[in-house]
Amino acid sequence: MLLSLEIRDMLIIDRLELAFQPGLNVLTGETGAGKSILLDSLGFVLGWRGRADLVRQGAEQGEVVAEFALTPDHPARDVLSEAGLPATETLLLRRVNRSDGRKTAWINDRRVSGEVLRALSETLVELHGQQDDRGLLNPRAHRDLLDAFGGINDLLAASRDAWSALRRARKAHRSETDRLEKLRAEEDFLRHAVAELDALLPEPGEEATLDARRRLMQAATRLKGDVVRAFGALGEDGAERLITDATRWLEGAADGVEGRLNETLDALARALDALGEAQNGVEACLDALEINPAELELVEERLFALRGLARKHGVLPDDLGTFAQELRARLDQLDAGAQQLLALKQARDQAQVAYDRAADALGAARREAALRLDAAMAQELGPLKMERAVFTTRVSDGTAGPDGRDEVVFEAATNPGAPAGALSRIASGGELSRFLLALKVCLAQGSAGLTMIFDEIDRGVGGATADAVGRRLRALADGAQVLVVTHSPQVAALGAHHWRVEKHVTQDVTRSQVVPLSADDRVQEIARMLSGDTITDAARAAASDLLRAGQGRAISEGA
Repeated sequence: MLLSLEIRDMLIIDRLELAFQPGLNVLTGETGAGKSILLDSLGFVLGWRGRADLVRQGAEQGEVVAEFALTPDHPARDVLSEAGLPATETLLLRRVNRSDGRKTAWINDRRVSGEVLRALSETLVELHGQQDDRGLLNPRAHRDLLDAFGGINDLLAASRDAWSALRRARKAHRSETDRLEKLRAEEDFLRHAVAELDALLPEPGEEATLDARRRLMQAATRLKGDVVRAFGALGEDGAERLITDATRWLEGAADGVEGRLNETLDALARALDALGEAQNGVEACLDALEINPAELELVEERLFALRGLARKHGVLPDDLGTFAQELRARLDQLDAGAQQLLALKQARDQAQVAYDRAADALGAARREAALRLDAAMAQELGPLKMERAVFTTRVSDGTAGPDGRDEVVFEAATNPGAPAGALSRIASGGELSRFLLALKVCLAQGSAGLTMIFDEIDRGVGGATADAVGRRLRALADGAQVLVVTHSPQVAALGAHHWRVEKHVTQDVTRSQVVPLSADDRVQEIARMLSGDTITDAARAAASDLLRAGQGRAISEGA
């Protein structure tokens, strides 16, 4: 609920403070007195896009402050939370417009953007008038309004859940299809490469082993002669014979030198043992140097095959085995992909069936709600002197999405047999106002926590019709807050709170102010609305009768 509105230096308002109340708040005044300035100022602090030249001439800046009361479950709290702003029982909006056009806004003393203000405003204020393009005349909002009227939130949530599941299933199927297409594009390469690698069966470290073996075999002929000569020098005709002879000669002399040769003999024994080990090593080397030319050819062929395959695939020879495993895994995926793709297709089809079922249920509920709304509108249009008009909620097939696949448009025909069309194109000014009011009455359950503003919605009607308009505005205001700018005395008489907008010229400077009216002041104001500039006693009497009648109906309706 809007608690207060403070305006400084905006257009022809230098300073104005208003305290609003629950129920039906009425603003009246002569044409041009400044009633539209109040709405422009309220729209400014709410972040609505409007006229740019709002700052009062001669002032450095204009400022508007609006205070709202928030219930614990008010939807504005969700907007505040998403914007990272604290939520309290009262909400203070402040916006400044400097003379150079710069604008700055605050929410509870926290600076915010115009986008945050506009998102918040949708939960705080709803404006209706003959140029209404933010609410009931906006076709993009008609489906949401019908859903709120029909109370089909559970079906709407089910449709959204089913749509999310369908999107996930479609994405999974599409991703798997794309992946398999890429694999199929390289299937021939994969199978040929795996066949090559399987035929070779490379092993880690094999390249180094083969290279060393090949170099050894290539050097065997040159090295073997030296090794043979070395083997001969170490054998029976070489070092072994000499050491054996030396040992035998020294053993014969050892007894005569009283042990002086014992250590020498021990050293020669160790030398013979070492010589034997050396002979064994040389002999093993000779065995290794026994080269088969065919074996050398085989080693070279495999080494060249390993290195050639590694270059072909851009990997190291030692990584060929791992590379082969990767290629086999991709082939396995390709071979198993058809089954996986079939499973994903079945999941997608099942999700489609579930979404179709949810969307059908939602569409059926919308069509049923549309019939109820049309019937409710027919009951409302009669008292508004539009019993010949026909309101139709058209539900047609549209593009599938999270909120179903229905398009909803409010249409009207003002005369029997006339073609139906959009409200804004079919109805005249007065008719449009009454259509909007009737529609708002029918949709009132979707306005919890909103301050509803009606800008001259009674224009073009009078008498009993104006009285019917006023009674519906008061019904909307029961337990809520409605602000109505009106030129109708019948509507003004039904208000619970009444303000008059006045314009004064002092020293060639025009100022606008808003005055709360007492009971006597209300009689005088309504008499002015009935008779014009010259207020007669008959006009005052008629105004008193209107006020008494309005209060009497309020008491009887409340009872």
